[in-house]
Amino acid sequence: MTSNSRRTVYLDHAATTPMLPVAIEVMTQHLARTGNASSLHGSGRAARRTVEESRETIAAALNAQPSEVVFTSGGTEADNLALKGLWWARLKEDPRRRRILLSGVEHHAVLDPAIWLGQHEGAEIEWLPVDELGRVRPDDVREAIEKDPGSVSFVTLMMANNEVGTLQPVREVAALAREHGIPVHTDAVQAVGQVPVDFAELGVDAMTVSAHKLGGPFGIGALVVHKETQLVPIVHGGGQERDVRSGTLDSPATAGFAVAIEHTVKHQAAEAQRLTELRDALIAGVIGRVPGAKLSGDPVRRLPGNAHLSFKDCEGDSLLLLLDARGIEVSTGSACNAGVAEPSHVLLAMGYDDQRARGSLRFTLGHTSTRDDVDVVLDNIVPVVERAMSAGLQNVGRNN
Repeated sequence: MTSNSRRTVYLDHAATTPMLPVAIEVMTQHLARTGNASSLHGSGRAARRTVEESRETIAAALNAQPSEVVFTSGGTEADNLALKGLWWARLKEDPRRRRILLSGVEHHAVLDPAIWLGQHEGAEIEWLPVDELGRVRPDDVREAIEKDPGSVSFVTLMMANNEVGTLQPVREVAALAREHGIPVHTDAVQAVGQVPVDFAELGVDAMTVSAHKLGGPFGIGALVVHKETQLVPIVHGGGQERDVRSGTLDSPATAGFAVAIEHTVKHQAAEAQRLTELRDALIAGVIGRVPGAKLSGDPVRRLPGNAHLSFKDCEGDSLLLLLDARGIEVSTGSACNAGVAEPSHVLLAMGYDDQRARGSLRFTLGHTSTRDDVDVVLDNIVPVVERAMSAGLQNVGRNN
């Protein structure tokens, strides 16, 4: 097959998933319409109707009340609103509430605002340990809370890890925290559409959702906030979104978000079964072909579309670029800081050594993924790993 005719195999759905055709169609229709949802004339009222109908659809998909859905610009803003909003609201009620409990495997959209609160607002950050599968144990949460319940501001724990796919015991943690009146936030960005997500049943106080992870548009997400939970706003202006998040609402994006989440949640069970079969075939095929390849995260309680694998004696960045040259797009867990690749904080928190953490790839499947995609990876993984190992050994030789 020539490079001109080669198709791209996209296996990075955890970064973003292609928009669903139904979402593109609906959003395109609304883009042609004029109207600010805060205006009182006919065009404004039509835009407001779009926003509120979208809010109702999203709430129904998540088993929340429409008034609990606060639109944001995406998952990062929603996480910041949850953490900072909870922090200042809880501190206002009781200045002793300075402890924030979270795990070391959270997304940077949670880690960084928590660390910021520690550096600038006097928050006391307490890291909940995770096991080798990347899971927080409820007993560790209980122990941390019961050490001094009155000093805890809130707990934040993601529903599903974005790198290794491990599902967290959010429901159990929320129940523990509720015994002491402590609010819980969960980042459910990776979970919605992949596993069942029921806001009311989870018992959390705030939950983050992002449209572009489930077939909707970029630039819009939501923080689902329990009706009795108080948040201090971090964006001030026109007082939109219950006075919690000001800013002109993007009515076309809300429409695209709504139809995407409705479609994805409706088909979640069947799609999860399909993706699980593809994922398991990919994992078994890679491990069967590549000596030393290992699966990361929980082998059972994981996202159906996530296959996170580590490879011996080679760098994940090299593997990624070699696969990319063959038209296969995946991700690594490493982050680039000042031009230097660093091991994933998630894998280090799970107890991985630097080499295994650096030599990892994340394959994430979604609604466009097929068995042919899996077969292309399996046809290419051995020569790619061999070349990456060769490059790694050459670099070691140069450094010695």
